[in-house]
Amino acid sequence: MIEIKEEFKKLIPALTAEEFKQLEENILKDGIRDPLVLWNGYLIDGHNRYQIAFKHGLEYKAIDKEFKDESEVKEWMINNQFGRRNLSNYQRSVLALELESVFSERAKENLKLSEGKGKQISAEVKVVPIETRKELAKVANVSHDTIAKVKVIQATATPEVKAQLSTGEVSINQVYQDIKKEEKQEVIREKKKEYEQRIETVSNNQFKVDIFNTINKFRVIYADPAWSYNDKCEGGGVQSGGVAMRHYDTMSIKDICDLPVKDISEKDSVLFLWVTSPLLEDAFTVIKSWGFKYKTSFVWDKVKHNMGHYNSVRHEFLLIATKGSCTPDNKKLYDSVQIIERNDNHSEKPIEFLNIIDDIYNYGNKLEMFCRNIKKDKWFGWGNEI
Repeated sequence: MIEIKEEFKKLIPALTAEEFKQLEENILKDGIRDPLVLWNGYLIDGHNRYQIAFKHGLEYKAIDKEFKDESEVKEWMINNQFGRRNLSNYQRSVLALELESVFSERAKENLKLSEGKGKQISAEVKVVPIETRKELAKVANVSHDTIAKVKVIQATATPEVKAQLSTGEVSINQVYQDIKKEEKQEVIREKKKEYEQRIETVSNNQFKVDIFNTINKFRVIYADPAWSYNDKCEGGGVQSGGVAMRHYDTMSIKDICDLPVKDISEKDSVLFLWVTSPLLEDAFTVIKSWGFKYKTSFVWDKVKHNMGHYNSVRHEFLLIATKGSCTPDNKKLYDSVQIIERNDNHSEKPIEFLNIIDDIYNYGNKLEMFCRNIKKDKWFGWGNEI
């Protein structure tokens, strides 16, 4: 009985059930025409032929092949598979990574030999450079990007998923994207855990923030500015003092733009900004001045109508803008139009919008600006009446 070394088995991509059946039928009809290949008594080529021969008691021939060491055997086996087998891109990439490992180990051994000779490399000691991923991709006839993805998959995926990749049940891109999504979710879970531990140490009074004098940075900012509808030509604020002293029951666009939102927002943060239709254009000026970039919006359908100059107004916009990279932590997609009947309190916004923000952004300091009171647990607040 021929010995099969475990280390060599992974260099022989498994046949599908259909491929093995076809090979078995051909061998039973025509016999085993190609000899098995051995090295030091180990089978290095012809594993499926040997399995079929052993199963049916068939005769076979075997030849011995000479190699300097095991790394040369592995290199020969991998290149032999590339040359003789109809492999999937996943199987080719796995073999390319095995070949990379062979070259890496060989380079390390050669480096040890050279150092042992006082860095004087003799004629019989040849240092083999580590193959680059680009060169491996060429040998394997797959893209560099594919090999990089498969390397991640090999380190992360379960044996079941790898088996599905070998048979083509799932694609490399599909598995890779699933892995990256899970990695991102794990990061989010860790950040949420850290955030929840930290936020529990904040006292109620500390949630009341002076945005002009705070060391806090905010990942989420929710703002309902005190827009003025008659100040388009105003050059300044309603008071001549510094911005921090201004009473903002109504504020000019310049006053709003001058608020220190750029300074108190994290480098990766999100802004939710309320605005009505007449001031929609001004809102984009504010977003830019605060260091954010517009992305999309919610529409609040208030159900009750208000009289306007051009139509009967029953909606308001909640614009969403980001700074840096701040996509939602939770990928649940809420309807962009939220139908919530307004109450009779002037300019009061439904708590449902804060609930949505809490759901899609799981961690990080959250600040509501221009609020009369802090409505949500673990939110910071800034406003006249706080």
